[in-house]
Amino acid sequence: MEGALTARDRVGVQDLVLLEAHTSETALLDNLRKRFHENLIYTYIGTLLVSLNPYKELDTYSKKHMDTYMGVNFFELPPHIYALADNVFRTMLSEFNNHFILISGESGAGKTETSKKVLQYYAVSCPNTSLLDNVRDRLLLSNPVLEAFGNAKTLKNDNSSRFGKYMDIQFDHQVGAVGGHILSYLLEKSRVVHQNHGERNFHIFYQLVAGGDDELLRWLGLERNCQNYSYLVQGDCAKVTSINDKSNWKIVRSALSIIEFSEKDVEVMFCFKLISAATGINSQEDRSQNGGGAATTTTRFKRCLQVYSPFAVDHALYARDALAKAIYGRTFNWLVNKVNESLANKDSSRKTVIGLLDIYGFEVFHVNSFEQFCINYCNEKLQQLFIQLTLKSEQEEYQMEGIEWEPVPYFNNKIICDLVEEKHRGIISVLDEECLRPGEATDLTFLEKLEEKMGGHPHFVTHKLADQKTRKTMQRGDFRLLHYAGEVTYCVVGFLDKNNDLLYRNVKEVMRQSKNTIIKHCFPYTEPDSKKRPETVVTQFKGSLAGLTDVLMSKEPWYVRCIKPNDGKKAGRFDDVLVRHQVKYLGLMEHLRVRRAGFAYRRKYDIFLARYKPLCPSTWPKWKGSASEGVLCLVKHLGYKPNEYKMGRTKIFIRHPKTLFATEDAFELCKHDLGGLSFCLFIKAINTDFYSYKTNCWRGMMARKERDKRAWAVKVIKRFIKGFMMRNQPACSDNTEYLAFVRQNYLTRLKGNLPKTLLDKNSWPTPPPIMQEVRGTLPFYLRFYYTSMVLRNSLLVVEDSQIYLQFKALTSSMFKGKKENYPFSLSPHHRLTPLTPSPWQPSGSLQYSVPLVKYDRNGFRPRLRQLILTQAAVYLVEEAKIKQRIDFNSLKGVSVSNLSDNFLIVHVVYDETKQKGDLILQCDYLFEALTKLSHIGNKESCIKVVQGSVRFDIQPGREGFIDFKSGQESMIYRSKNGHLMVVRMNGESHHSSCTPIRRGISKLIDSPVSQESTRTRSR
Repeated sequence: MEGALTARDRVGVQDLVLLEAHTSETALLDNLRKRFHENLIYTYIGTLLVSLNPYKELDTYSKKHMDTYMGVNFFELPPHIYALADNVFRTMLSEFNNHFILISGESGAGKTETSKKVLQYYAVSCPNTSLLDNVRDRLLLSNPVLEAFGNAKTLKNDNSSRFGKYMDIQFDHQVGAVGGHILSYLLEKSRVVHQNHGERNFHIFYQLVAGGDDELLRWLGLERNCQNYSYLVQGDCAKVTSINDKSNWKIVRSALSIIEFSEKDVEVMFCFKLISAATGINSQEDRSQNGGGAATTTTRFKRCLQVYSPFAVDHALYARDALAKAIYGRTFNWLVNKVNESLANKDSSRKTVIGLLDIYGFEVFHVNSFEQFCINYCNEKLQQLFIQLTLKSEQEEYQMEGIEWEPVPYFNNKIICDLVEEKHRGIISVLDEECLRPGEATDLTFLEKLEEKMGGHPHFVTHKLADQKTRKTMQRGDFRLLHYAGEVTYCVVGFLDKNNDLLYRNVKEVMRQSKNTIIKHCFPYTEPDSKKRPETVVTQFKGSLAGLTDVLMSKEPWYVRCIKPNDGKKAGRFDDVLVRHQVKYLGLMEHLRVRRAGFAYRRKYDIFLARYKPLCPSTWPKWKGSASEGVLCLVKHLGYKPNEYKMGRTKIFIRHPKTLFATEDAFELCKHDLGGLSFCLFIKAINTDFYSYKTNCWRGMMARKERDKRAWAVKVIKRFIKGFMMRNQPACSDNTEYLAFVRQNYLTRLKGNLPKTLLDKNSWPTPPPIMQEVRGTLPFYLRFYYTSMVLRNSLLVVEDSQIYLQFKALTSSMFKGKKENYPFSLSPHHRLTPLTPSPWQPSGSLQYSVPLVKYDRNGFRPRLRQLILTQAAVYLVEEAKIKQRIDFNSLKGVSVSNLSDNFLIVHVVYDETKQKGDLILQCDYLFEALTKLSHIGNKESCIKVVQGSVRFDIQPGREGFIDFKSGQESMIYRSKNGHLMVVRMNGESHHSSCTPIRRGISKLIDSPVSQESTRTRSR
């Protein structure tokens, strides 16, 4: 970019931040005009790109230009949409975060074409595979489909987007485009039923009539003449010379097939699209002969179904248009969702995203209505977001570089946003109140409410509130808002009808009964009926805009501002008044003021030093220190004043453009002083010779290494072949190496085939012929190997391990094949290796202790207890208090279920004096506790595994039941029949079954435990 400063007088500056008169709108326009006349349509304001529509083809969008900008520093080459797209892409890769590009401008400024260029650049620059190519094609071909259904010819643009579009492009970790997602905003549905003179309906209608084959038109009941359909000729321009509807139809049909629309979907969709027009196209209104002003609207659906409904003329027209708009709007949403399904990425791994927001710019027409109000409200919100994110990025850069931030004065348009959207007081709230209130609400009553609530607001005025001079410029049904970009006068006529956008309930019912699957999808039965009024259009748009703002706030912003140079779509014509109007509405001066508030120019030290080091003898021809020190030495030599620059951590900041201009002019003179062309050729020759010498040395060294490697390989192969040929001969110098290789290879295979366990009876590999002498000794070595394995394993089986195995065998005899969760208690490690002996031995009469839960026999209330086993009895203890004692002689039996629960029921012989019943216990260490119980009390035969229900005695003569079953969720509750229900989830292994048996058995053989360890385990 710096190299272009020498031609700044002729073609202007590439970055408007470098304008000397940066506060002058005239200077900005003059710079844009100079560049436009030189076919330089792109200009920067920092990282913001300003684009002027040239209205002609330029040779700057070829594959060669894409390659030129690919991977190049943002400011190194002239401004271009490819430079911005590449910088966004590389920043996303380096920082691994999400970004979005906001493309704005008025109709005809080139927003849609700019978004296409960005998509094309990513399609070319991303890696190519069959899958990625498929995704790339869908991303590219989604544009002509959405343009056909969402774009139309207007007075300002032959391909004007009549909806806002936000597209996310998803990239995986290998920087391939793997998916996408599209959001649409505020489709201009009113265009379906009404077009101004010189405008058309949506492209798809004309493409269908002009390009559809005869069989399809016959099936749809259409004629190949737009003049027969009132909805298509209201603007009196069905044919447009710049649009080839027939060719575009073929592109749309091809794109739909690639985006995975089935042939059935395509046919049904076009039939459905036809209906949206047919509600008006084939309508005929006849005055009833005896209805006294009533009318019967006959509407034809799919050539055969006719619906007759008595309506007044105005109601009939309203119902017809409302149905047409509803069908088209809902079908457009269905289409967007269908496209999103084809672009969806099924991989759930993290993706980085680049968003493209192609949205309408600020609109000011001769007559501004409800649509312009919504569009300009959207631009107010985006301008607020724009200034916030710009200031934020500037502050972050200054903070990162250690430069003190200087506050920037700017117009905060929050006052305008609040005027429009404030709850209960804003224009949107007043509009919704008028739409929803009973009584005769009209557009004029809405205006009166605005005057009542907004009177005195500095940014709101009506004919009634205005002074005498302002009244001359307004009608009585107008109100005027002072937006951030200027004044806009809105006509309230139609505000209420367009905001309501209501559809009669009986019409919805007819749509729901349709056999067309898309109609059923667009008019679902789950949709609220007239008892609950749906949200108004402006409220829905406000919610969508809030969601869009949240999406954009989570991403890093980049901006493209598109400008239309003239209204006549003429190449080379620059209309100063029109461009000045757009510069103001796009907020370019505000953005330039923010960017120039501190320093006009900033560059990394290495880039700045590489360009300007010839200006200082100390830095030329090569600076040996750090780049920052070199830049500091350079600016001191050039005489920069302290207030003209700042040294950041990685960049130099220059405050005034004139300082940079003087440096660049000095650099131009320096190149001539250094010898001009001869000097450049000398330097080039030195660099070329040194590079060639270094390259030749490297290549020579690598070639010699390769030669030696190949010579060694040839010798080895020759010796191996000769040894193979003489392998059956007695050992000699020719076959010694080969025979050694054969022996080594056999031993290696033998090592890999040794038995791993004593049960492994695999035979050893057969030795080669040269090792016949060892064939007879193989059985001896095999027996010796097995003997050594037996001895090695037997040494590991010590006394504690034997005790452990005894307990393990006891547990297996009681539960193996009987209880579901028994296999989960066995660790594979314990089957292969012996148990490590316990490091301590128990003492005293206490044999075992474990925490558990006791359930009351009557109410099944759970209570925490401690189970203690001694040589003589079983104790249930609560803290230090013995709650119950059961002698082993009184222990009649223990019942457990065959499922994976952890319940045990202890059956006891009744004591005549105390009259207590059986115990219901729940223990997390079930196998461990029962194994210990059976060992100490010799009660192995008393432990039973049962299925279904377990009966227990509540008290003598009274019994209860516990039911066990499997279910979808683990639960313990009291059922309606009074039984305790224990439900264990299918396939679940409880903690008790997952507890390693080695840990449980170690507690068994380490008894008795001390009181302290017992309390610790209870906790």
